[in-house]
Order: sequence, then C-alpha cells, then structure tokens
Amino acid sequence: MPSTKEYLYFILEQLSGLEEISYRPMMGEYILYYRGKILGGIYDNRLLIKPVKAAKSLLPEAVCEAPYEGAKEMLRVDALEDKDFLRGLFQAMEPEIPAPKPKKKS
Repeated sequence: MPSTKEYLYFILEQLSGLEEISYRPMMGEYILYYRGKILGGIYDNRLLIKPVKAAKSLLPEAVCEAPYEGAKEMLRVDALEDKDFLRGLFQAMEPEIPAPKPKKKS
C-alpha cells in the first residue's frame, strides 16, 4: 500500500523547524533527506529511519522493520507527536550519515 500525501505532509510539518528537509517520491513511497543526506523514508505510512548509533540511542525500544521485502531493516519511529524530539533525532543522526557519492558523468 503506497503512503499517502497526507501522512507525508504530517511528517514534514513535524520536522518543519529544520532547514534543508526535503523528500523525493519513490514508487509510491517517500525518501527523506536532511542536509542532502538520506536519513530514512515513509513506507506504508510508517516513518522509518536508518539504524545509526544516535537513532538507536534515542529510540532504544524502537522496532526494526524492513521498508519493503528484501530491504535492510530500519527503525520505526512511533513518537510522531513530539516535534522537538523528531527534530532532535534528525539533528543527532545527520553527522553519522555519509554524504552521498557524487554522480558519475556519462
């Protein structure tokens, strides 16, 4: 089941205090970027983030779920109502995520 735009807009509103938040639609789901780095995404109306050290530390009880069959597991974020927590989570994760590799010219 693809994610709804309403859910995407809700998550973006919760992260609205952060600059440089963006998203990209991908086969009915949405990839979330912070400062140009992929931190997670919205899959089947679930916010899933990469299981980096900071995320595991801030979400010790988080459930690991695969965004889709065959994908690496990610952490499901359930504390969606707390804007300050979500913004802090993304800010804590960002330094641990490597910068995207430059695209090769054809």
